[in-house]
Amino acid sequence: MPVVRDLRVLLRLRDFRRLLGVRLLSQAADGVYQVALATYVVFSPEKQASPTAIASAMAVLLLPYSLLGPFAGVLLDRWRRRQVLLHGNLLRTALATVTALLIVARVPDWLFYASALSVTAVNRFVLAALSASLPRVVDSPERLVMANSLSPTAGTLAATAGGGLAFAVRLVAPEGSGADAVVVLLGAVLYLCAGLVSLTMPTGLLGPDVSAPRSRLRTTLADTVGGLAAGLRHLGERRKAARALAAMTSMRFCYGALLVTVLMLCRYAWTGTESAGLALLGVAVAVSGAGFFAAAVLTPWAVARLGRRGWMVVCAAVAAVLEPALGLPFARAPMLIAAFVLGLCTQGAKIATDTVVQASVDDAFRGRVFSLYDVLFNVAFVGAAAVAALMLPPDGRSAALVVTVALIYATTAIALARPGRR
Repeated sequence: MPVVRDLRVLLRLRDFRRLLGVRLLSQAADGVYQVALATYVVFSPEKQASPTAIASAMAVLLLPYSLLGPFAGVLLDRWRRRQVLLHGNLLRTALATVTALLIVARVPDWLFYASALSVTAVNRFVLAALSASLPRVVDSPERLVMANSLSPTAGTLAATAGGGLAFAVRLVAPEGSGADAVVVLLGAVLYLCAGLVSLTMPTGLLGPDVSAPRSRLRTTLADTVGGLAAGLRHLGERRKAARALAAMTSMRFCYGALLVTVLMLCRYAWTGTESAGLALLGVAVAVSGAGFFAAAVLTPWAVARLGRRGWMVVCAAVAAVLEPALGLPFARAPMLIAAFVLGLCTQGAKIATDTVVQASVDDAFRGRVFSLYDVLFNVAFVGAAAVAALMLPPDGRSAALVVTVALIYATTAIALARPGRR
């Protein structure tokens, strides 16, 4: 397989192997930690989970990415990236340990969320440092293209594996807050391992180049804000990219609202115990993940035949039809099928959107537009959780929410299918 061959070439590079090791351990820890937070908020016997609590947890997990993402690069160009990987993972080890202690101590929710928010905020800098460091550990532009393709994919797989490990540990551990604390401590151990692996690389290996001239931090931050505004104006001039981003944002909103619905159904409607609900949620996440991987296989073939916008129209239209058909019975098997279909449609549309933005936006603005894309992507997800919190009853059975989501999918498909103005 070409992917295996490319990975074999990259793995001959010692420094790439070490940086990849940091990424795999770090993102596996992210997967463990995120599942630990979700299970604590939704499936702890001591807590009566609500859509509002789920929305709060999603805000903690995702908003730091949106708020800090555009500014992380400014600081990473001033700090040694190897030190960011080391100290960032050590700091997350300490903060995750504190989170575990707070779970056992049963402190007020706001204090728990503050601790969890700190961990995910640091995560934004670590992930940005991993991406910015890649050019320093490969020896040719051709291999850099491979590395940019394979490294994030491997990290996503590691995060998925970490989440699966967290589900497994949580299921075999005795029920109670102690089990949630054990899973969080597992994430802390993985963060510590990631920090220790970063020590195998020389301090200056990953950059930045200290000889490069630097402007004042305040000036650089102001320039970043101005650059984002310029990126937004440029996006307004590129209607094709703007339409794709708007469509993807609405589909991400729909996916987030349905995820909260499935969480509540697993917790209260489909099972009688927390452990059974947690196991069913693990199945739903795995099925949706299978849809994501199916999209990666199917999308190139579909785009070659339908075009990028045509494939996005199909994804939105299929979701508009099948989501209410499978979701309104609120039965287990149809909803799991819906999880696969919506995973495929959402990821298929995202792959097409990424390509549209890359092809339509000038290279000088591409980084800023993708920063805005990142903000829209995560804010839509958090907004969906907030809307679901207002509409969902405690057991998650809301026909109004399912129909609303279907209408948003249908509107998105119609808007994409209309000819755009030149």
